[in-house]
Formats: sequence, structure tokens, C-alpha cells
Amino acid sequence: MSQLLQHLGLKAPIFQAPMAGAQNHRLALAVCQAGGLGALPAAMLSPDALQAELQALTAATPAPYNVNFFCHAQPTPNAEREAGWHKALAPYYSEFGLDASPMPGGPGRVPFGHDSADVLEAFRPAVVSFHFGLPAPDLLARVKSWGAFVLSSATTVAEARWLQAHGADAVIAQGLEAGGHRGMFLTDDLSTQMGTFALLPQIVQAVDVPVIAAGGVGTAQAVAAARQLGASGVQIGTAYLCSHEAGTSPLHRAALQSPAAQHTALTTLFSGRPARGIVNRLMRELGPLNEAAPAFPLATAAIAPLRAAAEAQGLSDFTPLWSGQNASSARSLSASDITREWVQAWLSASLHEGTGVGA
Repeated sequence: MSQLLQHLGLKAPIFQAPMAGAQNHRLALAVCQAGGLGALPAAMLSPDALQAELQALTAATPAPYNVNFFCHAQPTPNAEREAGWHKALAPYYSEFGLDASPMPGGPGRVPFGHDSADVLEAFRPAVVSFHFGLPAPDLLARVKSWGAFVLSSATTVAEARWLQAHGADAVIAQGLEAGGHRGMFLTDDLSTQMGTFALLPQIVQAVDVPVIAAGGVGTAQAVAAARQLGASGVQIGTAYLCSHEAGTSPLHRAALQSPAAQHTALTTLFSGRPARGIVNRLMRELGPLNEAAPAFPLATAAIAPLRAAAEAQGLSDFTPLWSGQNASSARSLSASDITREWVQAWLSASLHEGTGVGA
């Protein structure tokens, strides 16, 4: 743990989860300024947009930060499956008076590639993280040549071992409670997924690199429990979604702060991959794991017009309301204040153990 803190220069190993679509550099900056590791999600950014976000972040702080990318393989379009998806959505298009012929197509997210690396190289961020595995060896070697500390998410022990063997410097143990996309990449079998406090100690035992706990870490007691189970840090996402600096929409914020947030589920409807969000009309009516949804990330485009039409009427029926299972920590505060609470929780846990931060 001491090596992790020393390398990153953090007050405590509090990692902000990168949340594409719900933030920009402002949230990452607020976390960095409070002593945590802010993160900039880049999976939905063009090279020009990535350049602008990195310039804004580095101009505002010398602190280390994390830039996150997806590592999925682009799917081959399947006309039959897309036709089934369009058929499932056609009644909703009709309800909102939208033209369903043709429905939009194309990916909403692109995997990490040399175009992004070309932009990133000029900034040489302290941390680069990945979801859905790791990039191709030549790309990973390029990132490491800048001195970047590489993180990636594991949802099983097998994935953690794979990540260590293929060059990850630390592993994020992503429990089933976590909001947003599951980082699973060695299997599509959801029965392999387990909760954070079952997964975490098994990964700690299986690998030699630092392990960061993610999913359901919503209280100081949970932070202490993660430390006791061997975590070298914690990654927190849902707690930041209602912060002042987050880009979370008003509809999403309202859902997070309502009783509806007590019911989340994994769904493939909004992107094609399992992701945890608050259950809404689309998930209830089509079933959250409907097989008609195209492969990731091709499901997104056809949902977009429905989302826009519904949101214009104040409805979140077709909006991905990403949330972990514990949304009680999502509060309307500055992300800096939220981070300082987590930093203090970590430091207090270390003092309670009588070991100090460098244990």
C-alpha cells in the first residue's frame, strides 16, 4: 500500500470511478484537489474532445489523475439481430411520434487506439485505466513507456490473474454491487459475478499487485472492511453522481435521490453489455437482459431518439440511470467535500488498525 501511495502522491488511496456521460474534467479536478485520484472517462470522447479535457485538467492542477478507456473489440453488425432490436423498439417510436425507418445505428463508444494514445502521450498522465481487459500489447507497452501506472477492472479471480499476467500494475476488484458497466471480459456468464466483499479477499490472495475495492463502498465502515480484507484502496462512483461538479442530468439526480434508487438491476438494453442502473420503464417492459439488444456498443444509437423525446417530457423511461446498489451516499455536495470525507474515513481506519497509512 505504501508503494501505491508513494507512487501516486495521494493523501489516501481514494479513487474516483470514471463515469462516461456523467462527468467531465470538473469532477476529476475537485477530487484531485481534495487529495484523491480524480478520473477522466475517455470512452465517449473524440481525440479533439479528449485533448480539450486534458488541457483543462492539467492547467488547473499538478496533481496526478487517471484517464480511463474501454478495451472492447468492435462487433460485426448483425442485420438479423438489429432487425429484432428495431422491432422491439418500434412501438415506443410510434408512441413518441418518431420516424422508425430507419432507426439510427453505429457505435457510441470506441476502444482505446493509437489515435487516443497520440493525444494522451503529450500529457503523460500518472494513471491510465482500462475496462474490459487491457489494450493490445503494443498499445499497452506504449502507455507504460510514459511511466503510467496501469489499472484495470476484474470481476472474477480469473480476470485478476489474467490482468496481472498481462501487465496491469493494480487490479480493481469490481463487485456485483457496482453501478455502470460490468468490467467482465473473460466470460459473458453473469453467474460468475460476485459481491465486493466475497470477491475482494479472493483476488487479494490470488495476485501480488495492489487491489482496489469497488462496488457498494458507501460508508466509513465499508472502507474499514475493505482495508481489513486487504484492499490497497477503494474506488467510488455512485457517491459522486449528485455532487456539484458531476454532469449528471436533473432526471438522473432525482432518481438517485428517490426511493426508486433502492431497485437496481443489470441491463443490456442501453449499450449491449451488462450495466447496473435504476430500474425504469424500458427495463421493466422489455426485461433488463433482453437478448434482442445488439452487441456492445451497438444498442445505444437506436435508444437515443427515444431518450431525447422522453426527457423532453420530463420522463426518464429510456434514460440509463446508472447507479450502484447503495445510492444512499449520493449527496448534493461538492466533490471535494465528499472526497475529504472518504480520505478521512481511510485515515481513520488505518489509525484504528494501529498500522498507519503505509501498512
